[in-house]
Amino acid sequence: MFADSLKDDIQSCQDKQEEDIPKSSPFDFVIKQFQGKRSSPGKRKEQPSAIKKFFRGFDFGKSEGKDRREIEETEINNSGADDESEKQDLSVEDGLSHLISEAESPSGEQRFNQFMQKLGKKPNSKNLDLNNCALSAADVTELASLLPFLPELEEISLSWNGCVGGTLKALTVHLHHVNLLRVLRLNNCRLTAEDVTSLAEILNVIPNLEVLDLSINKHIGCSMKVIAQDLKNVPGLKELNLHMCGLKQDSLQGLDTALQHLAELRKLDISCNKEIGGGFKDSTAHLASLKNLEVLDLHQCCVTEEDVTVLSQVIPLLSSLQELNLSSNKSVGVSSDPLLGRLRFLPKLKSVAISNCGLGEESFSSLAEAALHLPELEILDLSWNKCVGGNLKLLLGALKLATEIQVLRLSSCNLVAEDLALLTLLTEDGHLARLQKLDLSYNNSISDEGWVVFCQGLAVFKELSELDVSLRPLSCRDCGPWFSELLAALTKLPALTELGMQRWVLSESQRKRLESFNQDNTRNIRFDC
Repeated sequence: MFADSLKDDIQSCQDKQEEDIPKSSPFDFVIKQFQGKRSSPGKRKEQPSAIKKFFRGFDFGKSEGKDRREIEETEINNSGADDESEKQDLSVEDGLSHLISEAESPSGEQRFNQFMQKLGKKPNSKNLDLNNCALSAADVTELASLLPFLPELEEISLSWNGCVGGTLKALTVHLHHVNLLRVLRLNNCRLTAEDVTSLAEILNVIPNLEVLDLSINKHIGCSMKVIAQDLKNVPGLKELNLHMCGLKQDSLQGLDTALQHLAELRKLDISCNKEIGGGFKDSTAHLASLKNLEVLDLHQCCVTEEDVTVLSQVIPLLSSLQELNLSSNKSVGVSSDPLLGRLRFLPKLKSVAISNCGLGEESFSSLAEAALHLPELEILDLSWNKCVGGNLKLLLGALKLATEIQVLRLSSCNLVAEDLALLTLLTEDGHLARLQKLDLSYNNSISDEGWVVFCQGLAVFKELSELDVSLRPLSCRDCGPWFSELLAALTKLPALTELGMQRWVLSESQRKRLESFNQDNTRNIRFDC
């Protein structure tokens, strides 16, 4: 009887348990499968069955206290297992969330592409050209964060972005990620002394740097000694541009010290730094050692006669020099030291600019004699030297030998008809055959007869692309009979693209003839009277 009763009770208990368990839907099956995948590899602890729970109420020879302890321990263990399982589930969920977040976040390359697209630029992982892009301080900071994703970057150009000034440190601290960098241009960025200091501190992490352009940053002169001390960390530097940087005499001294470490330097531009005048006497010790220097630009540096004396000893030693610009230094023309005469020792010179140097007849004669030894000369600029007028014949021998000359600038030189006749004779003899640019502007002293003779021989300049015969500002003059000769010659100059005739007064018929000549608008003809 007791066994039958016990059997009925067990069956009743099982039936009740089955009634309490809700039926599973297909959706529940999918959820269980997903939960199974997220759980840990080990088996979860088996839950006690309903039968075991039922028999816990009976004493089969074990003490009641012991049973209770076992029950409590079992419940505690089960609870701990459940907690551990929940923790594992949460850990898996966190991992999945992190992976999903990473999948949704753009990569470094995507961020760079988006940044360049925002600025209207085409992405280039080797050449970052952001010239004149109106960058903000926030843009500079964002760009800095992208440098770690551009390990192949070789060129950075941020020129003409004023907001770079004061924020450069945010960029320089990441430059070690781009140690292949060869070119860094920061032209006209309103750089501060702090910017220059931060740049100096990281030159050692970009040892491959070849071009450094800090031009038109007028307030960094006082910090130039700082960066000069660290230029030794870029011994492969080939181009250093410090045009209009507010350099002073002590800056020049610091720079000269740095030059001893820059044996590979090809170009040095320290032009338009007016306060360095008078400082060359103490700052050229290492300039002469630059045996590979090809370009030296010293225009508008207010050099003194004493400076000219020093430079006349140093410049002739630069055996590889190809371009020399001494323009707007009045002392070059009045000094008794033969700087211009010593240019004969630089046979590789291709460009000589001595515009507005106050040349006298003696210094002009020295230059003309030296030019006889410059067979590779391509560019000669003598503009704003009044002594050239009436004395162009002194250059006759040099211009005959200069078979490669392509640019001749004689603006505001007080030229006369005789000078133009000389040019015409040279062309008739087959000289100046490769001339492409001829500047005769601001020579109001040339007579109509002189212009007639010149225009009659103009057609010989077959390669001429630019011609300027404009008059000085605040002056005007009627076109004489030479206009017809000019127009006839222009039709025989297929390469001509630029013609300057400003302040020449054209009659209505002359204007129409000129417009008819340029009816296809392939030439830029400037006239305003």
